[in-house]
Amino acid sequence: MWLIDGAPGMGAAATTDDDGRVQVLVQPYLFFGGRCEEAIAFYRTALGAEVKMLMRFKDSPEPPQPGMVPPGSENKVMHASLAIGPTEIMMSDGCNSGSASFQGVSLSLQTRDLAEAKRLFQALAEGGQVQMPLAPSFFSPGFGMLTDQFGVPWMVVTSQPD
Repeated sequence: MWLIDGAPGMGAAATTDDDGRVQVLVQPYLFFGGRCEEAIAFYRTALGAEVKMLMRFKDSPEPPQPGMVPPGSENKVMHASLAIGPTEIMMSDGCNSGSASFQGVSLSLQTRDLAEAKRLFQALAEGGQVQMPLAPSFFSPGFGMLTDQFGVPWMVVTSQPD
């Protein structure tokens, strides 16, 4: 096994399969435009997320390049890693103060049962917008789509009936 990036919480471990091909883990990295700490608190409550790592800009071992971080951003989140079940999602406030934009991608939560899907869907929908209510579909006893209060699109799907 070898590491793409050995810094804790800063990269995916990669292994090789039996044929010697590299197997790489793809992880989402979300930029919240100044609302990262608020998003972390929300995902801890809504999804039971666990903070694995959090570093603020002021804690960086190297100073940022001039003009890279707006003045007053010292306490903003430079990098965080959250565990949601077995998955890690990385996140940051980013280096600019613009609003977050999550276009062309959705995060998908797969649940064990319909009751869990309903609970997570309702929690994520708080302050957000439902595009497709959680309902049975030809491929799942419960599937729904929403955008949470931070603009992150989610799909919730369950593979087992209640």
